[in-house]
Amino acid sequence: MFQKIFKVFKLKDLRGKILFTFLLLVICRLLAHIPIPGVDADVLAEFFNRNRIFGILNMLSGGTMSSFSIVMMGVAPYISASIIIQLLTTIVPSLEALAKEGEIGRQKLNQYTRWLTLPLAMIQAYGMVTVVGGRQKILPEITNFELFTIIISVSAGTIFLMWLGELITEKGVGNGISLIITLGIISRIPVSVRNTVSVLDPSKYLIFVLLLLLAAFVIFFIIVIQQGERRIPICYARRIRGMRIYGGGETYLPIRVNTAGVIPIIFALSIMIFPAVIARFFTSARTPFIASLASYGESLFQPNTIFYIIIYFLLVFAFTFFYTAVVFNPSNISETIQKQGGFIPGIRPGKQTADYLSKVITRITLFGGIFLGIIAILPLLVQRSYPYFNIIIGGTGLLIVVSVILETARQIEAHLAMRTYEQY
Repeated sequence: MFQKIFKVFKLKDLRGKILFTFLLLVICRLLAHIPIPGVDADVLAEFFNRNRIFGILNMLSGGTMSSFSIVMMGVAPYISASIIIQLLTTIVPSLEALAKEGEIGRQKLNQYTRWLTLPLAMIQAYGMVTVVGGRQKILPEITNFELFTIIISVSAGTIFLMWLGELITEKGVGNGISLIITLGIISRIPVSVRNTVSVLDPSKYLIFVLLLLLAAFVIFFIIVIQQGERRIPICYARRIRGMRIYGGGETYLPIRVNTAGVIPIIFALSIMIFPAVIARFFTSARTPFIASLASYGESLFQPNTIFYIIIYFLLVFAFTFFYTAVVFNPSNISETIQKQGGFIPGIRPGKQTADYLSKVITRITLFGGIFLGIIAILPLLVQRSYPYFNIIIGGTGLLIVVSVILETARQIEAHLAMRTYEQY
């Protein structure tokens, strides 16, 4: 391991990419500590400590939301825009045609994603400032001009982070957007550990150690599932012309166990947040029946209830199948294999290949959906069983961190292998 690290920093080009990535990530963290003027820090900290729903959103924003910084929305609007564009490519024929045009089409879709990020950032910033900042008294009474200035500043912060993320992806190492989110999650771990240990009863130390062992097992479980894949053999026909043989050979089509990644959890979180937020608006209604019903609905959709945990698990499981169907189209893959002169041994090209791939992806997604559901609800179950523990990092955060670290390590190994090969 140390020899590989030494080789990485020995190569000037690769060392420059890593240092460039590190510098931009430091800039991102510095921006996360520049708060909006006039924020009441004590009220803000109390709000995020008692509100788990916004605590989850704070994790997805990279920890910038809890400080109400100028980049408090993080790259969440960009992620939302990416998901929307990706879903639209399966519905809108013109976007689907762009997706099939290779690099040019991908660049055009990326441009659409950037354009969509700006209005989403402004809408989310307005909602955050008015709903959270105004109603929770985190921000004092502000004028319309000050509100407009804050929205513009926060939206500009999101666009700036998006630009830094794309710079990292293009000129650094790893996926820039994912690294920004991962760094935000990791940066909150020391503070969470300190807060947990400082208020922990000595009689609970054994349970704390057992929970750390459980976290280590979960990390191992995530690595095994993230690395797991089903390899379907693909053979290519050979053509003989005179004394020469063209084509031929064997390869495989890798189908990952967790094809959908962390997107189903984000979808499920977005839906689970709405009932509690909507119910909160009606808790102060003048009609007693509506107010009591809203209070009951708000309590029902709190993360520590069994109802919330069950619905959350089912939504994650269902969205895993939905998003996998979006990103993995058996008919398109079958058509591509057939056009390239390939076939799956024992399976006829065309419809039979598409049916076979559909059958395989359905079986694999079943285990992937159960895996994502368990990872999503495990921290909620632990928090429900041991409410005096502060969950340092949730299952979703672990999944994001482990996935990004594995992907970045693979990219570094690829760069290292390519440059080592060039030397010979």
